[in-house]
Amino acid sequence: MKKVAVTIAAIAAVLGALVAFNWLRDNKLPDFSEETDLYVYPEMPVSAIADTLIANAGVRWPGRLHKVFEKHEVPVYCKPGHYVIKPGFTAVYVARMLNNGWQTPVRMVISGTLRDRGRIARKIANQMMVDSATVRNAFEDEELLLEFGFTPETVFALFVPDTYEMYWTASVKDIFEKQYEAYEAFWTSDNLAKARKLGLSQMEVSILASIVSGETNYVPEMPKIAGVYLNRLHKGMKLQADPTVAFCFGYKYNRILKRMLAVDSPYNTYKYAGLPPAPIYVPTRNTLNAVLNPDYGGGNLYFCADPSFNGSHRFARTYSEHLRNARAFQRALDKAALK
Repeated sequence: MKKVAVTIAAIAAVLGALVAFNWLRDNKLPDFSEETDLYVYPEMPVSAIADTLIANAGVRWPGRLHKVFEKHEVPVYCKPGHYVIKPGFTAVYVARMLNNGWQTPVRMVISGTLRDRGRIARKIANQMMVDSATVRNAFEDEELLLEFGFTPETVFALFVPDTYEMYWTASVKDIFEKQYEAYEAFWTSDNLAKARKLGLSQMEVSILASIVSGETNYVPEMPKIAGVYLNRLHKGMKLQADPTVAFCFGYKYNRILKRMLAVDSPYNTYKYAGLPPAPIYVPTRNTLNAVLNPDYGGGNLYFCADPSFNGSHRFARTYSEHLRNARAFQRALDKAALK
């Protein structure tokens, strides 16, 4: 009898030690040896979540991870999101992260050529959980845009290219709200005063900045290009901006041909004087600042690409000077074509 009692006691001790070790392993001991980004999609099976962690996070006790997720009802309470799993985390802590939605923000980058709504939508969708069709539809959502003071025509002005920290699960409205916060932050009392001094509204600054965005990526010249267009506006001259004609044709063509200049559109600044009705590009902070802080160049009214093809331009005050610059560029083009 005594032997039986001793045996039972020994078994109980072993079982107790095992239970204690499992509790310690799940709650106190690090279960992950590698840092990894975990993206949990809606309705993603918890087994797939665990398998992803096992494959990428250096899980020490894979079997226990599945058991911990089951015990803490991760299949029931898990929330979609972006989670950063770090070395030193316990299995229980990660289960709690998932159940409580303790996300880590992602970096949403809005940059590059921003003149096509579909492309902008895809750029956002590639970085966030929201799908591109939902973003694209939001560009046409009059009710949503009205909340921010914009329309489907003027929506480009809402966007401020930059890098933003946001939760991966952010809705389209959340994303637009983040843009509006940046837009409002840009329009300080100082910038508003500069716009008034130029005789331009905030939207008109954005429209002109969008044309500058279409003309160049070379930041040092942006104020001079803005200055040319402002000089033209002040003289009552047509802007004759090629990017506005390109916009009329949906940016399908790399070159603007003479026959295209006759297209009947309020956005065609060769045909109609003044600014077009809305931005043709998403303006950047650099182009907005260029419009608000222009370099008038002593009255420059023209510019054309430099024959060196280095991305810069030659500026002119008179049409005859501009023609000389244009001929020099054409000769450079012809010479390059012969090579």
